[in-house]
Amino acid sequence: MYLRFGWVVGSVGLSGTLIIVTLSTSITFLTALSIAAIATNAPVKGGGAYFLISRSLGIEIGGAIGIPLFLAQAFSVALYIIGFSESIVAIFPGVDIKLIGIVTTILLGTLSLFSTKAAIRAQFIILGVIVLSLLSLTFGKPIVNTDAQMWTVPASSAENFWKVFAVFFPAVTGIMAGVNMSGDLKNPSRSIPKGTFLAIGVGYIIYMTLPVILATRADTKTLVENPMIMRQIAFWGGAILLGVWGATLSSAVGSLLGAPRVLQALTNDNVIPRQFSFLGKGSGKEQIPRAATVFTIILTLVLVYLGNLNTIAPILTMFFLTTYGILNITAGIEKFVESPSFRPKFKVHWIFSLLGTIGCFAVMFLINPLATIFAIVFISIVYTWLRRRHLKTTWGDVRSGMLLQIIRYALLRLEKDINPKSWRPNILVLSGSLSKRWHLIDYANGITQEKGLFTIATILSEKEVPQEKVSDFEQRITDYLNNKKIRALVRVTRAEKIFPGAIQLVNSYGLGPLVPNTILLGESKEKNHTKEYADMINHFYKSKRNIIIMQDFVSKDFRNKKVVDIWWGGLKGNGGLMMILGYLMYNSPYWRDIQINIKMLVKSDEAAKLAQKNLTGLLSGMRVNFRTKVLVSKDESFWNILKIESSSSDLVMFGLKTPDDNFAEYFDCLKENTKSLKRKIFVLASQDIEFKDVLN
Repeated sequence: MYLRFGWVVGSVGLSGTLIIVTLSTSITFLTALSIAAIATNAPVKGGGAYFLISRSLGIEIGGAIGIPLFLAQAFSVALYIIGFSESIVAIFPGVDIKLIGIVTTILLGTLSLFSTKAAIRAQFIILGVIVLSLLSLTFGKPIVNTDAQMWTVPASSAENFWKVFAVFFPAVTGIMAGVNMSGDLKNPSRSIPKGTFLAIGVGYIIYMTLPVILATRADTKTLVENPMIMRQIAFWGGAILLGVWGATLSSAVGSLLGAPRVLQALTNDNVIPRQFSFLGKGSGKEQIPRAATVFTIILTLVLVYLGNLNTIAPILTMFFLTTYGILNITAGIEKFVESPSFRPKFKVHWIFSLLGTIGCFAVMFLINPLATIFAIVFISIVYTWLRRRHLKTTWGDVRSGMLLQIIRYALLRLEKDINPKSWRPNILVLSGSLSKRWHLIDYANGITQEKGLFTIATILSEKEVPQEKVSDFEQRITDYLNNKKIRALVRVTRAEKIFPGAIQLVNSYGLGPLVPNTILLGESKEKNHTKEYADMINHFYKSKRNIIIMQDFVSKDFRNKKVVDIWWGGLKGNGGLMMILGYLMYNSPYWRDIQINIKMLVKSDEAAKLAQKNLTGLLSGMRVNFRTKVLVSKDESFWNILKIESSSSDLVMFGLKTPDDNFAEYFDCLKENTKSLKRKIFVLASQDIEFKDVLN
């Protein structure tokens, strides 16, 4: 305000300055509405904006914003101290500006280290000094004739409007000072909204008045070139100097109190790694975060030594605008989802939060698109890092409610009859024991590639497992999968017998039109279960579920498949589904350098030539790089040819016939005829869909 307001007015004119002030204040006002809504909904503890965001959007998003917020507060300390040092050097040109900054940082840091109350009480004295300086400026007089063009942007101005906006914007970020002291307030839900709105209102009146005074008392050139122009205009120039010192030192103290408390909250929530847990400790009755304060002081000293005012201010703008934008998103989502737990005393329509969000991010791009992208990338990196750490929290958040609204919207608009062009396997894996049949889960994860859905289902005996233990089993499986970095749905159910239980699960599992379209399972090793197993397959087929049966697999070597043979009998039904499975394997990072062979058996050489031509054209149209081989039977049995042709292959795929009353005997015979092969996948297409349209 004291050191850059004249430069702002001289650079963009009085009208431009008033627009900048109004736009900046509008963004902070909309953000204040969101802050008030969140702060009056539930008890607020230490951590300020980080606490508000993390308790609504979760620890990962909260931490991704909290770390930049801490840096922004630490940068703020440097910003204000550099401003203070500039004013000292303006009076005493021989003094080293960096030395002044370092000494000031140490003195203010010492005050904030030992007494929060003393630091806050000092603010009242500083406030009186600032009021005195403003009165002195008001009753001052012009030093030169003003420009007629002052109401418009000066023609000679080389400064971009948004660059000027970026330098000014930190002047309105003081509203975070009170929010960041949330843990030290007696009644945060009352004090935060009241203090924030008063800060914005008083600040807006002052910021709209000062440009008028400056524009009517000095010309453009003087305003741009003289950072201490207010001192010359004022009734008593010394009051302006005291005001500069008061404002900069007050703001520096506010940030020195706020930044360590954000860092303390981040540490206590384990966002900061445990090796730095000492940063979360509080000392004395006031629980002053001394270690976090010392860290902030050291960071500030580095910034004061290296930085300058105009470089630091735009960086601060990005950090604060990002925080404001996320605060608005938080409040908007809470209101839009209308969770029963969100009952703020201060009610705000979600449209205002949306406007605040748009304003924050739009202004960020207008100021500096590259810096905006950098800020988003930085936050994304922190978010990804926190996600991978799987942080546990003791509080809920709004994400579940938000996702539920998205799911509801999608489900109600999801067509029951899926268009072939959008078809993907939605797999239900009947895994049983995860350790014994891990290859089923591995295969499902490999072909879905985290783009499709798959569910891991286990049927437990009613006699051995009580109903109240089912959720514990599901949680254990989920945790196990998370440790393996596999994201899947989990379903555990109880049944008197396994096969009827599986049938019942397939009948009932799903939500609206979103049901598994493919069942993936292993073979039955027990001879006395063959009939029940065959009946279950028949039921799945009649239920329009595609079936994939994996046989003779060892879980640990599943990803080592290099050569896959698909024995093909045409594009319809099984042939089309096997082609899709082959393509999904070929396109998956699970199987590097995999070779898919399409093999076909015909009766004559003429038929072989025609089949080869058709197959080559078909694969070309499908845009897949599969190898083909058409074989002539010459009265030799298919099983003998199969044994010779696929004996060295790592995986062989076959189609199954349509289940009938003799399916059990057929399946036993099939297993006997293929027992010499290493690993097999049997495929049965049951869904009413033209798989050839998926491939074209």
